[in-house]
Formats: sequence, C-alpha cells, structure tokens
Amino acid sequence: MKLGELVRGLSDEALGTDLLGQEITSLAYDSRRVQEGSLFFAIRGAKADGHDFVEYALERGAVAVASERPAPPEFGRPWIRVSNTRRTLAEAARTFYSDPASRLQLVGISGTNGKTTTAYLLHSILQAAGMLPGLFGTVEYRVGSRTLPAVHTTPESVDLLSYFADLVAAGGKAAVMEVSSHALAQERVWGIHFSAAVFTNLTRDHLDYHKDFEHYFAAKRRLFEGVGAPPPDLAVLNLDDPWSERLLQLPYKRSVTYGVNTDAVVRPRTFTQSLMGINATLATPQGKLEIESTLVGRVNLENILAAVATAEGLGVPGETIRQGIADLKLVPGRFERVDEGQPFLVIVDYAHTDDALANALKTARELTRNRLIVVFGCGGDRDRAKRPLMGEVAGSLSDLAVLTSDNPRSEDPIRIMSDAMVGLQKANKTYLTEVDRRAAIRKALTEAGDGDVVLIAGKGHESYQVLKDETIPFDDREVARRVLLEIGWGRS
Repeated sequence: MKLGELVRGLSDEALGTDLLGQEITSLAYDSRRVQEGSLFFAIRGAKADGHDFVEYALERGAVAVASERPAPPEFGRPWIRVSNTRRTLAEAARTFYSDPASRLQLVGISGTNGKTTTAYLLHSILQAAGMLPGLFGTVEYRVGSRTLPAVHTTPESVDLLSYFADLVAAGGKAAVMEVSSHALAQERVWGIHFSAAVFTNLTRDHLDYHKDFEHYFAAKRRLFEGVGAPPPDLAVLNLDDPWSERLLQLPYKRSVTYGVNTDAVVRPRTFTQSLMGINATLATPQGKLEIESTLVGRVNLENILAAVATAEGLGVPGETIRQGIADLKLVPGRFERVDEGQPFLVIVDYAHTDDALANALKTARELTRNRLIVVFGCGGDRDRAKRPLMGEVAGSLSDLAVLTSDNPRSEDPIRIMSDAMVGLQKANKTYLTEVDRRAAIRKALTEAGDGDVVLIAGKGHESYQVLKDETIPFDDREVARRVLLEIGWGRS
C-alpha cells in the first residue's frame, strides 16, 4: 500500500508529492518488529520511548516514521507528524487491513473480575452457533485454527486488526475480547465498533495506574461511550454492581441487565451447585432457560448470567446457548481443579485482588466439608494499598492462610509480604509465611486433610514467576500436581 493512501487525512502536516508513492509493507510500533518497508510509529510509553529507537527501526528497514513530534533537523526519510500517534496507528491499521472489524460481530467485556470466564463462555456459545469466533484475552488469543499466548489482555490496535483480518480470512464471523482499562485508556480499540459491550463489576485494582476509582471507572466507561466509534449496539450490565447504575444512564440502542438481583432482566430462578458444577433455571427475555455447567460456584453463576444476557441480546437461540455453556469444561486458571486422587479439593485461581480473593474463598467455603486453606501473595510494582486488604480477606475467610510471594517483579518479596501481613494480623487468625512459593504450596498441601479445600490464589493460568532479575518457569497447577505426587497421592 502507498504511504499517501495510508495516512491521507491523518497527518497534521501535508505530505510532499515525492512521499506519496512510498510503498509500505507493514506497520510497526516496536522497533524489534520492523521489517523492510515498514512505517514505524514512534510512541512514548510508560517505560520506553519509541523515539529512542527510530535509528534502529531505520536500520531494520523502516522507510517512514510517524510521530507527534516534528522531524529532527536534516532527517532524510519521510516523517509524518500527527496529533495522536496511537489513534493514527489504529486508523492506519484499519485502512491497511481493509477494516476487518466491520465484518465481525464483536463483543467487548470489561470489568475488574469475571472477564476471562465470561469471554470463554461467550466464545463457546458463539462456537456452538457456528460463527467460528475469535477469542482475545488474558490467557490466550484464538484466531481461526491458531491459538497464541496472550501478550496483553487486549492487543495493541495494529495487532488486533491484523488478527481480525486473519480471522475473517479463516471464515470467522465474530470475536469475543476482554477490553482492559489500560487498553481503553491507551485507546488500543480506537475506531472499533462493538456489537455488544459487557460490564462485569468494578472493584479495587490497577489504582497504581489509574490513581483512583473515578479514573478507573472513567476508563471502563469509555467502552460504553465508544472509543472513536459509535457506542455499542447492546450494553449488558451487572445490576448487582452499583457502578452499573451510572452506565445505565448512557443512551444505548438496547441494554439488558443481569444479576442475582431480582430486578435484573436475566436472573436465576433456581440454582444448585456441587463439586460437579452448576444447575440453574434462568429467567430471560426469551423465557425460562435451564442450564448445566461444569464450572463451580456462585461467582461463575454471575459469569453465566452475563454470557446468557449477551448471547440472547445478539439473537442466539436458547438451545444453542445451553449447548455452548455445557460444552465449556473449564477456564484455564479460573477455579481450576488439580486432582491426583487426594481426599481434599485443590483449586488454582487467578484471584489477585481483595474482592476476587473474597469471592474465590466464599465459593471454596461452600464446597468444603472441613477446613479451608489458602495460599496467596501480592504482586510487586502494583497498588500497595490492596496488600493489607488481601491479607485481611485471606485471614478472615480461611481457616489457615499461607502467605507467600507472587510476582515480586522489582520489589523485595519480604517487603511485599510485610504489607499483606498487616491485614493478616488484623484478622487475628492462624497463618504461616513462606517466601518460596513452591515451599508454601507444599506446606498447604501437607497440612490438608480429608474434606479440606486448598485454594492456591493469585497466578492462575500463568506459567512463570517474575522476579527482580529474571522470569522463571512456574505454574501453580503443575507445582501442586508434583507436590501431591511427592507426598504420596496419585491415581492408582
């Protein structure tokens, strides 16, 4: 594609006629991904400034640069000055990939907790409907027959549109994606129109980035207002969460509420749960809907309600919704069981905020016949204020808490644990500390007896641990499995 076609109407400074014919073969915002013929977008980020890598991008084959800054003196290549580099990147990507988003039914899910499970449920439902949907979220990206590890919960705009183009080429008709508050604030979904937007809840998280709840909510709200595009055709809102009241005030073509709240449009009429999963009869606009799911707990009932409300709003028949929910057997690292024949339940969950941890513990409590043991830690280089809150929740809602390290990143793990210990001590309950996460999991599993539940919280699907100077392989599920075998359990 010619440079003039790509950026016409997007640049604050007119391109000279000698630049219009330059052939562009790819778009890049990371100099390491520049190819011969790339247009390089120099973006200033939180940790790195793309302008520092312009020369490297040129060495790798970039033929032009887009930036909010004026061109350096005597710069010998095309330099396109724009008012907003991220927005221009998104607009250019839409042109470059022939606007693939317009050919997909897109569902965006935002909220603090429940995004991933709701996304997997909706993906399964749309798959049952024969729509060959894509999936983009915290765990992985599914594009046609490919499954890719997730780099970010929500990809950067150019990557997202590239995936959409591949999905359309593979015959896909829809995509379900988690839309993070970071992505909304950074406008990674600029110019994308959603068929449906789902709000799960808002609880304390990412305040190190957003500073306070109002700014955090304002980022989430952007999905429902439209980010450089019209608002979603359908808004699906959790009536159990008070923040939904503010979202309900926005003008939508259509909206539907869900929740355990009796005023919600989609709500449970009956609900039973066990270690085998959930059985429920739901009230919906289409009438009574009976569902069965292998997912466990009241929290997952809310996720199912969100998926049902969205699918019905998109016109999916009830029988297909029921089939899609039944087809989803598990969500990686979300209340995922580790079973080696031991007489107690071992659960791995991604809960890494005080609210998510409380929900996971309450769900686990409903399943235990004896004691509830929790292994947890707090992430480094993140909101310190939530650490004592997590400690208090862990101490108050369990019979034994084992405090350990999560992803300490650049921080001292002992300091992180000390912050959480303030809350543990406030709970005035028994707890153990062990900075080595593997040893902490061993302590918990060795303590466990018949009828207990051991909840290993914080890392969920992650297969690594981020330390100060290195990232090491570490998967809570595999570690728990190995420890269970080492201490004498195992299927015969």
